[in-house]
Amino acid sequence: MKNARWPVWCIMLLALAAELMPLPDLAQPLRPAFTTMTLIYWTLMWPGRFGIFTAFLFGLLIDIAHGSLLGQHALTLGVVSYLVLRLHLQLRVFPLWQLTLAVFALAFLEGFLLLWIDGATGRATLGPQRWGPVFAAALFWPIVMAVMDRVRERLERRRSSFS
Repeated sequence: MKNARWPVWCIMLLALAAELMPLPDLAQPLRPAFTTMTLIYWTLMWPGRFGIFTAFLFGLLIDIAHGSLLGQHALTLGVVSYLVLRLHLQLRVFPLWQLTLAVFALAFLEGFLLLWIDGATGRATLGPQRWGPVFAAALFWPIVMAVMDRVRERLERRRSSFS
């Protein structure tokens, strides 16, 4: 299964690139946190392979890419990843609508922690730029999950056919 990691890392990098793509000012608040959603998915489905270290690493990449306080996203994604790891057995049996609500709660927690850190450093902003990605993550989660499920099934099928 170690060979199956590289497509997932590519997907994570594509999610990071999707967060960095320029959008018009009106669409900017509606950009979901793709990296957070892909991290939640892969931590949920393969908890032994993706977890807190992966979250911390991609959080640092987000911090570097956005030019934000170094470690800010690493901390928040680490907390989100910890909660997913802690609750992954319960979350995996949820129907899609409950899982979407759980992702909304996790995205809200990440947004709140980011607001808290920004407030402590004197850079807090409120409004659609802060909370729009949280609602967009909940709206786009079923689509992201369907795409990731298809990728995961192909990777798992490919692995079993070569064994």
